Amino acid sequence: MQNRSFNSGGNSYGNNSNNNNNRNGFGLAQNNPKEKKVVKKRPNPIKDIYVVDHLDTKFLGRFTNDQGKILPRRITGLDAYQQRLVSKAIKYSRHLALIPFVAQDIA
Repeated sequence: MQNRSFNSGGNSYGNNSNNNNNRNGFGLAQNNPKEKKVVKKRPNPIKDIYVVDHLDTKFLGRFTNDQGKILPRRITGLDAYQQRLVSKAIKYSRHLALIPFVAQDIA
């Protein structure tokens, strides 16, 4: 009868952990182009301002893209409270027809 132990030094797939240089601790290749990149946090563009004027269309235009969509927090750098204020101001400004709902098609 052979003496088999469960702790043989390798994992269950037969790969030796010493020859596993191309992988990090989570099983992902280090040079994998599909890995998520670390994005540096952008500085808050409006600092400590907690009042957003819905009549200032030039200011609100900084938080919309060329199609007229509201940009997300990860791109604008706002905190959650400021993002809610800006999005409400943009929606109210659209309702008052100060800024368009969608961008004009230039064709």
